Amino acid sequence: MAVHFIGFKDDRYHNAVRVFGKPDFIHRHWDVRAKHEIVQGDVAVFATETYCDTPRIHSFNDSQHM
Repeated sequence: MAVHFIGFKDDRYHNAVRVFGKPDFIHRHWDVRAKHEIVQGDVAVFATETYCDTPRIHSFNDSQHM
């Protein structure tokens, strides 16, 4: 089981860490890449969107911006 944080840009990140612990993955945006990386059993924590929202078509390479 992995924890994914999606769309966090401000102090809400620190609040989410207090509740869920440090994430295994950070996704800057809810895009198709992020959706494909979340598998059954993972926990997805969204700052503003939900899993049911339509992900962005253009993916963002989060690994280059850590």
